[in-house]
Amino acid sequence: MSGELLDVTGDGREEAVLRATEALRQGRLVVLPTDTFYGVAADAFNPQGTGRLFAARQQPRRVPLSVLVRSPKQLAGLTTIVPEAAERLVAAYWPGPLTIVLHAEPNLRWEIGRNEGTVAVRMPLDDVALAVVRAVGPLALTGAAQSGQSSPTTAGAAIDQLGDEVEYYLDDGPRPGGSGSTIIDLTRAEPAILRPGNLDDDEVLAVARGELDPFATTMPPPDPEPGEG
Repeated sequence: MSGELLDVTGDGREEAVLRATEALRQGRLVVLPTDTFYGVAADAFNPQGTGRLFAARQQPRRVPLSVLVRSPKQLAGLTTIVPEAAERLVAAYWPGPLTIVLHAEPNLRWEIGRNEGTVAVRMPLDDVALAVVRAVGPLALTGAAQSGQSSPTTAGAAIDQLGDEVEYYLDDGPRPGGSGSTIIDLTRAEPAILRPGNLDDDEVLAVARGELDPFATTMPPPDPEPGEG
């Protein structure tokens, strides 16, 4: 049934991830926890899924969807070039609450909205979200609420917003919320903060410009992903 809440706080996590994976592959929607809010996701390369996502949120296509990845290595397949600024930011803040806007690879077959040749990419610091991305591939994601409403910090609040439009809601307890992920644009001559978030803007810009060592930030560097050394 649609709109089903799945508890991922205990032994049911693996089964819930499997069910979510199958639904996403079929072009359906799943609500996931992240390290900031709950987001609603579709397979980024399934037009039926991303179409449902825009419709469920009543979001105009002029507002493009962000893309979740499981590893910094996936950037190379989504963008024309990974600039040194992106490499520095990834070293400092991924996985974590930082979204990086880059030039999109023009030959990708996806429908994530009017992105004007760019793509906003994030690797969240959340085991459940990353497990789903590993199984499905890059996910198109946005806040699990109607367009214009605040993103929810609980799965229950997401259900109140999206109801049966979503196949599964993966409930991992309350999320920290805050200002959400910081969004930085690296497609311009100089890095620019598009949306302030849970990180310090000045610090993020300093890292992007090469003025601050990525490992000297206030956010500790992430542990390497298993198998990546």
